[in-house]
Amino acid sequence: MIVGVPREVKPGEQRVALTPAGARALAEAGHRVVVERGAGGGSGIRDDDYAAVGAELAAAEDVWQRAELVLKVKEPLEAEHGHLHEGQVLFTYLHLAPAPELARALRKSGVIAIAYETVQREDGSLPLLTPMSEVAGRLSVQEGAFYLGRAHGGRGILLSGVPGVPRGNVVILGAGTAGVSAARAAVGLGADVSILDVNLDRLRWVDDLFRGQAVTVVSNSFNVAHVVRRADLLIGAVLVAGARAPRLVTRDLVRRMKEGAVIVDIAVDQGGCVETIRPTTLLDPVYTLDGVVHYGVANMPALVPRTSTFALANATLPYALELASKGARAATHENPALARGVNVWRGLTVHPAVAEALGEAATPLAACR
Repeated sequence: MIVGVPREVKPGEQRVALTPAGARALAEAGHRVVVERGAGGGSGIRDDDYAAVGAELAAAEDVWQRAELVLKVKEPLEAEHGHLHEGQVLFTYLHLAPAPELARALRKSGVIAIAYETVQREDGSLPLLTPMSEVAGRLSVQEGAFYLGRAHGGRGILLSGVPGVPRGNVVILGAGTAGVSAARAAVGLGADVSILDVNLDRLRWVDDLFRGQAVTVVSNSFNVAHVVRRADLLIGAVLVAGARAPRLVTRDLVRRMKEGAVIVDIAVDQGGCVETIRPTTLLDPVYTLDGVVHYGVANMPALVPRTSTFALANATLPYALELASKGARAATHENPALARGVNVWRGLTVHPAVAEALGEAATPLAACR
């Protein structure tokens, strides 16, 4: 199979979907790898590094035209939609629930679109979302702490405090991978940390993990309203695989937050769990609304592209090898986790959560031609 790796064009995006190690593995399995020139530059990977392991370098149009399997990091932007063609397999982050226009473009193109974020094992784990959730969780505290600085519009709070001065208060909505990673970073800085979730077993695990260094709170509307009003830094980390994130924080509640507080909504790529959040970019990451600084970067891990590229490629490569070696139909038939990753198949919406968000019925994968 011909595997194509185009350069990412989303503003500020510097990750790449395949490392030279991955290109070598695909070549050793008998596949041809075509990489767009300059695709790895932002992650510190030179064109020569790809060429040395047998990958072919080409212009963007050539990569898209020839590729039977396209490996990307982020969803195709409107300028890339014209490159998609019938029967091509697209393997990338998609986040279609809040993006109906993209879903329609994918259906119209006739591609088989498999989303990293909905590849799901039997135990419910999300192996291709986990590494970026780990990165985003840690970065959410780092970035939030930066924008709490008065010069950046924040309250002028040092999260760790100093002797005689209270610590900053960090509230984390969601105790999944991103939320726990955020808690690790916030606890490490010495902040006053509260983490909320609806799953009591998960909260018990978090309580054991942090041994009293983070307060666990059951997530309901009363408790959310109480802790959010206290927050210096609010981190949204709520996830429902494939679906639009639930809105837990209303605009009225944002208005009641402290002036100069900061919101970092990691769930913004799934619509966000804060009503006032909207997607921003790494080139223009924040805006202030109702006196609160909002950070809505939808591709936060691109801030540290080298770390993120290698973390993501380590996780995606085994699945990419399956798709290339077996073809999309056989690979998704034999691997249930990969089957759950299918969002669109040749004009049909397959993933139930995506279909529900789009207001339509899902087509079972078994019924797709």
